[in-house]
Amino acid sequence: MDVPMWVWLATIGAMVAILAIDLAIVDHPWSKKSGPKEFGVKQAAWWAAFYVGIAIIFGFGVWYFGGGTAAGEYFAGFLTEKSLSVDNLFVFYLIMGAFAVPKKYQHEVLLVGIVIALVMRGIFIAIGAQAINAWSEVFYLFGAFLIYTAVKIVRDHMKGEDEDQDYANSFEVRMVRKVWPVADDYHGAKLTVKLDGRRHVTPMLMVIVAIGVTDLVFAVDSIPAIFGLTQDAYIVFTANAFALLGLRQLYFLLAGLMDKLVYISWGLSVIMAFIGVKMILHALHENGVHAPEIGIATSLTVIIGVMTVTVVASLIKARSNKAKEVRAEASAGDRSE
Repeated sequence: MDVPMWVWLATIGAMVAILAIDLAIVDHPWSKKSGPKEFGVKQAAWWAAFYVGIAIIFGFGVWYFGGGTAAGEYFAGFLTEKSLSVDNLFVFYLIMGAFAVPKKYQHEVLLVGIVIALVMRGIFIAIGAQAINAWSEVFYLFGAFLIYTAVKIVRDHMKGEDEDQDYANSFEVRMVRKVWPVADDYHGAKLTVKLDGRRHVTPMLMVIVAIGVTDLVFAVDSIPAIFGLTQDAYIVFTANAFALLGLRQLYFLLAGLMDKLVYISWGLSVIMAFIGVKMILHALHENGVHAPEIGIATSLTVIIGVMTVTVVASLIKARSNKAKEVRAEASAGDRSE
């Protein structure tokens, strides 16, 4: 789509306004008496539905002004990035647990993480768009990287590396500890605090550092994925932004399901591999090689189908595991009698 600069500015301004309204309503920054509150599931559900709703409305706007192909690219990109953002949430969940972040401060940490992610992805989108315009062969590189990422996701999942990783003692956290002393306890949402006449950083800052580095890693993975679906920078940016908006509400909504979505990594790896193959086929086609092109309708169908199967299979597996636990407990009770 040929998007004028004023539309870019209006879109970014609207997203900043939405985040500001979210902050004002949810976090009550003007209220010093009430202090931070825990984020409830019902509240998270309403806000998650709101963000998905505005993303869908925006998609229909793309359809109206840009046509069906542009809308299909947007929805495929949004679903892909939303799926990848769920994988982000698993890592955020582990980071929160590693640093023992009090639940009433978790939504503030997530807000900072989302802002960092938006900035990083904006930078990567600008770099990626320029690279594609200057060198079409970059699709080979992106495609190979996505296939490698798909294999790595499965390998790490089978080895359980995410669960074993010590986020509280990661390289970047150790570097911060070498420069500044770190307070033992949280001091509200403060990032630094003065103790015994010396300035200390708080665990809250360490959490933000860990999440910021994680955002960088996920940006490297996600931007090539969406460029495999569309090369329109405006669609790439808006699909990413709408996938990230509402991420912290989704975190609290899915908190109870984190251990149940056991096959989510498998689904994401299939999607990444599919898009990687799509990019390589597109690069071959662009270089005059007779190769089939995978259309956006096929891509959208595959993405929706894979994630549906992944979620349903995960819930069936969780129910089966629960039933086994109940039978095991009942059997143990019978033996004890």
